[in-house]
Amino acid sequence: MTFRPDLAPVGGSLALSALVACLPLLTIFVALGALRWKAWTSGLAALAVSILVAVLAYRMPAPLALLSASEGAVYGLFPIVWIVFTAILLYQVTVASGRFEDLRGVFNLISDDPRVQAMLIAFCFGGLLEALAGFGAPVAITGVMLMAVGFSALRAATVVLLANTAPVAFGAIAIPIITAGNLTKIPYTQIGAYVGHQTPILAAFVPLFLCLLADGRRGVRDLWPVALVTGLSFAVAQWVSATWLSVELTDIIASLVGLGAAVLMLRVWHPQGGAEALARLHADRDAERAAMTEDERRGLTEDTAVRTHLPASRIWMALFPYLLVIVVFSLSKLVTPIKDFLTGTDLKIHWPGLDGHVLTAAGKPSTSTVYTLQWLSSPGTMLLLCALVVALVYRVSAAALGREVTETLLKLRFSALTIASVLSLAYVMNQSGQTITIGTWIAGTGAAFAFLSPVLGWLGTAVTGSDTSANALFATLQQTAGKKAGIDPTLLVAANTSGGVVGKMVSPQNLTIAATAVGLLGRESEILRRVLWWSLGLLAVLCLIVGLQSTPVLSWMLP
Repeated sequence: MTFRPDLAPVGGSLALSALVACLPLLTIFVALGALRWKAWTSGLAALAVSILVAVLAYRMPAPLALLSASEGAVYGLFPIVWIVFTAILLYQVTVASGRFEDLRGVFNLISDDPRVQAMLIAFCFGGLLEALAGFGAPVAITGVMLMAVGFSALRAATVVLLANTAPVAFGAIAIPIITAGNLTKIPYTQIGAYVGHQTPILAAFVPLFLCLLADGRRGVRDLWPVALVTGLSFAVAQWVSATWLSVELTDIIASLVGLGAAVLMLRVWHPQGGAEALARLHADRDAERAAMTEDERRGLTEDTAVRTHLPASRIWMALFPYLLVIVVFSLSKLVTPIKDFLTGTDLKIHWPGLDGHVLTAAGKPSTSTVYTLQWLSSPGTMLLLCALVVALVYRVSAAALGREVTETLLKLRFSALTIASVLSLAYVMNQSGQTITIGTWIAGTGAAFAFLSPVLGWLGTAVTGSDTSANALFATLQQTAGKKAGIDPTLLVAANTSGGVVGKMVSPQNLTIAATAVGLLGRESEILRRVLWWSLGLLAVLCLIVGLQSTPVLSWMLP
């Protein structure tokens, strides 16, 4: 039983087949955004639709469709849920020890304005976490940190999802770009340089957008100087590093430069209206909590006074967990012998009953049927190691640690179901040919495809929650379409990566991670409605940039 997908199975029409292939995506976004179903219900409904489309329209044997779904579910649980679980556990250990209050005090020493703290935490620190770990860890960790600053759960989730756009292309030591290079045989440094001439244009303005989300027009009016300094510093560093220094280190350099620029700016300039903004944020948070159920409120931490005077020893201890994360991930990603040792422990599992039975549209055996168990090299395992070390240093007892593990697992039960169902959906759509049909249809627009190429990256990341997966799906398609249309293939492959940057915030997987971290599980539809228009607006800007870069108007921007 071997299956080879047909790109136009519905009446031989590529356009009609693409419309049918979009049904699972329409299902999940309509269920989440319009019908306001819970994320796990929406995910399961969309999964069912994807299997029906695969079997009835694409004529994929039902056993293979179900096996594809099972592989996707396992991938969703490990490494994705595993990473989210360990990221939240690390945070819970700091809370149980009481040291998290000291971290609030450290950010308060930099600035007592909660809007500034949001920029530093969600944009700069979140960018650093994305550079090292990725896969949802920045959203999970920075979301709860913003709540500790005084943000409501919904506002915190929205802020961190928007902030997580800027560094995604170069996340996890530039894995999305390296993946695209491996697939297309275009040097990944060249792809990274092109991406470095696209995403920094958006990144320069993200801190300003965060001010708007945090405190409306008043936030922009009060904070635009430091927001522009932070965003432009990040963008210039990203541009320079991606072009001339190191693609792998781009986000690390950009995040540290952005943070340093913000701190220096705050030494000579102080924003106005911080106390009033904090009062408005607290009122917003209190109103949100008043509307919560008793069970939802029970999971929230109580406010304590922020410590304004901290000795150096307590500052270092407060920063210790995150410095440890930086050191551990830097060693595991950047030191070649350690990196090779860790990846050498990965187990390749040829999915039983599936591997060798699914071909690509080109007739070659699909490599997606081989599941890689990263039991030691996974970012989740690295975060677990950090959590255990922090528990020892902070003297958290084994019993207390066990309680945190149990409570975190309980908290994640529906999130795990959501993520597993969404990844199952992605695998069924990919292996049955639905995703490539949509991509091929969009790619058939000729010269105008340059303006639409980021849409494929947006779509791939929205479905899978991963810019890396979006490049695995569409990088070679972008390359081929570019050659046929006479457009620079490197530009289109880079556009696929950049498009994924703005698609991540609407991914059901990422929405669930954010909702779980801030205690809004089951209310992902509310978060989606907050971030959808940001995602689409930034996508439109990116499409215009890439389209003009394919013409003499902006071609001078390219390296």
